[in-house]
Amino acid sequence: MRLLCSACLLGISCRFDGMSKSSPSTLALLAEHELVPVCPEQLGGLPTPRPPCEIQPDGSLLSENGHNMSEQYSKGAEEAYQIYRLTGCQAAILKSRSPACGKGILYDGSFSKKLVAGQGVFAGLLLSKGIKVYTDEEEFIE
Repeated sequence: MRLLCSACLLGISCRFDGMSKSSPSTLALLAEHELVPVCPEQLGGLPTPRPPCEIQPDGSLLSENGHNMSEQYSKGAEEAYQIYRLTGCQAAILKSRSPACGKGILYDGSFSKKLVAGQGVFAGLLLSKGIKVYTDEEEFIE
């Protein structure tokens, strides 16, 4: 099975802090699946490293220093979706709590590490299209 995957989970240093978030359970999927890495934030034109961003209660995406990054996140989600579609992926494994890739739970927009229910921009786009989305904290089930 071909799966789209948050690049940071595969050890690629593309997170906001310039680091990766290598996931042993995600890397283990390489034994039986083809993983296609993407970073929607980079695809949206954001540099690495970059200030952390969080989705605000009004749905906008602000960086910690107050810049609106909604356009970049939307563009990155669309670009990553095109990669999903063009490569024939059948599901996605994404980084939990990310403003781009998080599913089900995100930071609340206050930069205080408080969590709330919600979807990252890219995860939300995939879910709206009926695509199966898993996070690195969930067990992947075919």
